Amino acid sequence: MRTGYVYHEIFGWHDTGTFVGDMPSDPGAGLQPYMNYEHPESKKRIHELIVVSGLIDHLVRVPARKASETELETVHTKEHIDRIKKESATRLGGDGGDLTTPFARGGYEIAAMAAGGAIELFESVLSGEVNNGYALIRPPGHHAIRERGMGYCIFSNMAVAIGVAKKTHGENLRVVVVDWDVHHGNGTESIFLNDPNILTISLHQNRLYPHDTGDVDVVGVGTNINIPLPPGTGHGGYYYAFDEVVIPAIRKFKPDIICVASGFDSSVYDPLGRMLVTAEGYRVMTRKLMDVANEVCGGKLMMTHEGGYNATYAPFCGLFVLQELSGVTKLPDPFAHGNDYPGHELKSHEASSVDEAKKLVAKL
Repeated sequence: MRTGYVYHEIFGWHDTGTFVGDMPSDPGAGLQPYMNYEHPESKKRIHELIVVSGLIDHLVRVPARKASETELETVHTKEHIDRIKKESATRLGGDGGDLTTPFARGGYEIAAMAAGGAIELFESVLSGEVNNGYALIRPPGHHAIRERGMGYCIFSNMAVAIGVAKKTHGENLRVVVVDWDVHHGNGTESIFLNDPNILTISLHQNRLYPHDTGDVDVVGVGTNINIPLPPGTGHGGYYYAFDEVVIPAIRKFKPDIICVASGFDSSVYDPLGRMLVTAEGYRVMTRKLMDVANEVCGGKLMMTHEGGYNATYAPFCGLFVLQELSGVTKLPDPFAHGNDYPGHELKSHEASSVDEAKKLVAKL
């Protein structure tokens, strides 16, 4: 098994400032300067665990490079790209577009590098240079829409990679995007909502973020499936959603490649979500996707990194995904007691949410 891996130290230099979580500091409101939820540590520590564990020796490094403006324009407006580039050149930087996505000087170049890393991995997997792969890139991308960034995302990294591939390999390239970040993949959805060759599937905590997107009745041309899950969903609910919706939808759609917007904020210890997935849960979901990829598209599976804000636990979630992708196991999960927490069993209200989304599979 040849597993591609994208990482560049510059991703850790993406500066999101001294926000108080997701709000700017404000002494009058009692908001003492601290750090943005989207800070470098969780991503840097994922990479360092991959290196220290020795797993890095079993991965194929795929170099990142800056996406060109022409490549970014496959899914973003020129006005959005120009504004980010202009603000990035100023002394204090700017914002993605929603006033909660700050970036410092040079933010454009780093965001373009993240998109370029996704492009390179997508092509490496699609061409067969590697069997599968993981792009540990930053800033994330799945919330960014065509005309602006939002939710810590500046450019829609996965969407850019797909947009570029469609230019290279033809508009009929068929892609499934599975988004298991705890937040709805609204950006990817909005970009491909009316594209019959791109199936977007988002499993997310219902109405967590954005608060007004992610409902099951948003289907576009019929190739968008939202699975809004209740807070507290554990392995039983996620596995049920994969077995009843995600895997059957992929089989029916028959893509050329499967992509995953991989956020580890659905994990049991994440500060921004209220779900119960553990590193083992991410491993199992990865295995389910690898199996169906082997059935329908020659094993072609690639992932781009999105959220995940627990700097001590996200590294093990990332390690477990990459161990499964590569077939090489280096370390167990020292936090594995999370697998025994109550609540992992499938509950009736979770099954009901999944069953609503299941009806959409028959319409593909």
